[in-house]
Amino acid sequence: MADTKAKILLVEDHDTLSFVIKEALQKTGYEVVHCSDSESGWLQFMKHNFDLCLLDVVLPKKNGMYLAGQIRAVNETVPILMLTSKNLDDDKIAGFKSGADDYITKPFNLQELLLRVQVFLKRTKKKDEGPTNFKIGNLSFDYKNLTLIGEGIEHQLTQREADLLKYLYQNNNRVLKREEILLHVWGKEDYFLGRSMDVFITKVRKYLRDQPGVELQTVHGVGFKFVYNA
Repeated sequence: MADTKAKILLVEDHDTLSFVIKEALQKTGYEVVHCSDSESGWLQFMKHNFDLCLLDVVLPKKNGMYLAGQIRAVNETVPILMLTSKNLDDDKIAGFKSGADDYITKPFNLQELLLRVQVFLKRTKKKDEGPTNFKIGNLSFDYKNLTLIGEGIEHQLTQREADLLKYLYQNNNRVLKREEILLHVWGKEDYFLGRSMDVFITKVRKYLRDQPGVELQTVHGVGFKFVYNA
């Protein structure tokens, strides 16, 4: 059973699939609010405090990527998992840019879905364990509250961005292989997740731009090096 009664927003228009997913999540101990289109999903999101969102990509009216973008505009921290039958990398990259944290491609194993949900909820719940405040250049990185703040600068991070930045910071001044970062931040290694990682690396590099003593270097053919001279 789930440790807590986490609330999940499920937006899926396929009747049978949505019933199966909702039933499995509820049996695990989660509270689930189901919607069959993006507009009703958005209305429900604004009414409740959700711990995680499961969004189908192909939806009536406006698609799941649009909904993910709406959610990210008002909430930068809630985990967003996309359910998709598409295998095109460009579609998935577009989803990550709209705010998605991960993808599950149909048809998927129901147990895999439950494990992915559990992983994201645990990360959110345990983000306050261990050191949570770091100084990076002239910025203060608050991992617990997912913020990166300096004079005239304030970035609200997603959970994935915060996880990546924390891992890079804690392993500063050494070369990190791509597969090492994927395993520690994403939990597994594959080609597509490598493409996703590149999107997040670009975001983190942008946040740290112009910070003294800080550089996120690309080590071609190997990985990345977070250079930090405090």
